[in-house]
Amino acid sequence: MYEKELAFQADRRKATTEFIKLTSDLWYDKSIEIVLFKNQVIDKNVSDIINLHEYAGEFVQKPISIFDSVEILRAINDIKLPPSKLDIGKLTYEYHSDNNDSSNVKSFVINKLKDANNSDEIKPKDVVLYGFGRIGRLLARELMAKTGKGTQMRLRAIVTRGATSEEILEKRANLLRTDSVHGKFNGTVDIDVKNNALIINGTTVHIINAAQPEDIDYTNYGIKDALIIDNTGAFRDKKELSRHLKSKGASRVLLTAPAKEIPNIVHGVNHNEYSPDTIKIFSAASCTTNAITPILKVIDDSLGITKGHLETIHAYTNDQNLVDNMHGKYRRGRAAALNMVITETGAGKAVAKALPALENKLTSNAIRVPVPNGSLAILNLEIKNKTSINGIDTIIKKYALEGDLVEQIKYSLSKEMVSSDIIGTSAPSIYDSKATIVEKSGKNIILYIWYDNEYGYSHQVIRLAKYISKVRRYTYY
Repeated sequence: MYEKELAFQADRRKATTEFIKLTSDLWYDKSIEIVLFKNQVIDKNVSDIINLHEYAGEFVQKPISIFDSVEILRAINDIKLPPSKLDIGKLTYEYHSDNNDSSNVKSFVINKLKDANNSDEIKPKDVVLYGFGRIGRLLARELMAKTGKGTQMRLRAIVTRGATSEEILEKRANLLRTDSVHGKFNGTVDIDVKNNALIINGTTVHIINAAQPEDIDYTNYGIKDALIIDNTGAFRDKKELSRHLKSKGASRVLLTAPAKEIPNIVHGVNHNEYSPDTIKIFSAASCTTNAITPILKVIDDSLGITKGHLETIHAYTNDQNLVDNMHGKYRRGRAAALNMVITETGAGKAVAKALPALENKLTSNAIRVPVPNGSLAILNLEIKNKTSINGIDTIIKKYALEGDLVEQIKYSLSKEMVSSDIIGTSAPSIYDSKATIVEKSGKNIILYIWYDNEYGYSHQVIRLAKYISKVRRYTYY
């Protein structure tokens, strides 16, 4: 038995190396990105891929075999497809659920992906990061890691304040290379002092120094029709954000914070209500709004929400003080790494901008806690229709598996999950299925929603950026 186990493990790991090669070939040769129940597989190692398959099998309560995944990947590689994003976990699950003949993998794949070649051709979009802080650097990491053949978004420049020297360039490069929370960047970062640029994965990204957006002529850098992603938080209304559009070479603006007088978007929930053909300035709302809105939509659509309260247990942020000092807001002046700090959040009201049916139904508050990243939203909701824990689990699992919110909701099965476990999760909402509480009446529920307030939110920003830029590929989720 032991020898058989060893032989199986060797075969499985060997198949996983082929899985990694096939996903890399599809990405770099054909701009086809493979995910496994929304989890990224590019740049993952053998153990990561095996663990993702284990999670997938537990999630759908049916074995998801690496051997089947490889067979399906081979079939995908053999057919002609446009740039796409395909969920190999969903395809493998459906292959067995549909009782397909194991010898007919290719015809199964052709049938499932038959609509791919009807998708619109996309034109690559130049992107400029205005600001290079926590969110800016994560956006840079993700944009450069997913550049591939450059068929979608191309990071062309980063705008910063103040003069740049070789020392400053090297400091910015090092902050991109290494991160105390998110670890090392899976790529290369060098500096080009002569051209005032970072060379990220061998590609030039200009560092532009400007005191105000109107001063910049992006066309001097070969940048045209660019999307400006403002992650400074300095400009928060339509008038101020419109200043970006006075720059030559800029055509659209996306703010990575809540804003006034412009659409606040939670991608997956309300992005289709606003067309990039007619609107030039968008907001990606806040990390907390992106975390709770998908779940609130699911519950309101399925069970109806009468009223509720949101309490967010939030990691400390850069706007708090490292040690006790003066601050513009109450309590935030106290040392962030030493205290739990009660403060306000606008997430309860912000939800109504994406879900008008919930206007005036939610109250909210926040507690900043001494962790650098990884947050938790607690939703205490009074609902219209009676339910149970199993009922809620069934509803949320369905939305996490299929429909418009599969990128937004991750369903956790872990009984042992803590905040550090969710770091690096691309979904903005992580439903803790083992923590849900339902009152005896069945009409009061308490849900625990984890979120990586940096990484998960950054992925929501990129999803919205792709929508605004019209570079969303054919997807099969």
